[in-house]
Parts: sequence; C-alpha cells; structure tokens
Amino acid sequence: MTFSWRRVNAILIKDYKDFSRNLAVSCVIFLPPILAAFYGRMGVDSIETHYMVFNLVLVMVAAFVQCCLIAEEKEKNTLRGLMLSPATTAEILCGKSLLSFLFTIFVIALSAFLLDYSPKNIGIVAVAIILSSLFYLGLGTLLGLYAKSVMEASVLILPFMLVFSFGTFINALAEKYPILKAAEYLPNVQLLEIAKNVENKAGFTDILLNLVIIVIWTIVISALTVVVFRKRMVD
Repeated sequence: MTFSWRRVNAILIKDYKDFSRNLAVSCVIFLPPILAAFYGRMGVDSIETHYMVFNLVLVMVAAFVQCCLIAEEKEKNTLRGLMLSPATTAEILCGKSLLSFLFTIFVIALSAFLLDYSPKNIGIVAVAIILSSLFYLGLGTLLGLYAKSVMEASVLILPFMLVFSFGTFINALAEKYPILKAAEYLPNVQLLEIAKNVENKAGFTDILLNLVIIVIWTIVISALTVVVFRKRMVD
C-alpha cells in the first residue's frame, strides 16, 4: 500500500479541530513565547537561557500536546477506529504528529524572534531542532499510547517536562555527583552543546557526534512507539 498524503491531511484537519476545542491543551503553546518575551525585555541573552526556552517549547508543545492528542483519541475511543481504518501505521503516526510538529517549529521561531536570537549558522541549528522535534514527538506519542485519558497524560508527561526542559542545569551538579554525568547524553543537552559550538563558529563536522546522539534517541523512541502502536492494534 502506497503512502497517502490525503489520509495524512485528513488526520491533520481532524487533530486541528480537536486541538482548537481543547483550551486546556491549546493554551500551552502561548507559555514559552510569553517567557521568551519576558527574557527578551529583561535583556537576558545567554545561550543557556535561549535554549532553556527552546527545550521548554519542545517538551511542552511537541511532547505534551502530542501526548494529549493521542490520549484524547483513546479517551473518546476514536483511536481504535483509526487503527482499523485503511490508513497504514506510517500514515496514522505521521498525521497524528504533523500538527504538533508545525506548532513546535512556529513557536520556536516566534520565541527566537522575541529573544532576539540569531544563530551564526542557522542551517545547523535548524537541522538539530528538527531532529530534536522528532524525538519529542515520538516521546509524546509513546506516552499518549499508555495514557487512558488526557488527565493521565498530563501526569505522565510531568517528569519528562522537568528533565528535558531544565535538565541542562544538571551539568552544573555533575562535578559534585558523577552519576549525573550521564545527563550529558540527553537530547536537550546535546542541542545546547550544538548551539554553543555554532556560536564558536563550528562547522557541521564539529557537531556531527552531537547530531548522531540525537538521531539515536529519535530512532529508539520511534521504534518503541511503532511497537507499542502495533500492539494496541491487536489488543
């Protein structure tokens, strides 16, 4: 069966309608730009602060919104019908992720504008952010498949919001607690490292390892998501 963008677009339109009706979820996309505007007006221009906001966007929009959209489908018992439709697994997962992805990129771009952040190599930063977005979309989808309701999804995502939005500060504690050095391999920390290297005029080859680590995270979470999704299809 060939991949059908018509089916993907139909799922996207349905998700947009559901998202616009759920104010508890849709209001989340306004929080990072408000924080970015606050830091921008305060004149805070450190790279760590910028990427704290960007990582907050990734976890709150890409992961949280995605998690809630999937959980809402389960709560309404409409996900089962979607699974049994002619749409393939790739079409369903792509369609269910597209809205969150578009909102994520838009909110990051808006936050960067409000922070007056202009990377020295926008191409490298864009690739890193897109790859990171795919990881967080996979994380949100996976957690949404386990959640039974939107309320439960909100609770499940909380620990991940803490780790992936503010986890970069763990590096400051790594010297005192060596076990925390494992946090250096988190995708949000890798994104920050890429941004720092870019500001130091690093090229693509200099940040290749960081990108590979993010890609590995994305592949692992995507594989887990597909396995769990297909298991739900035959439950």
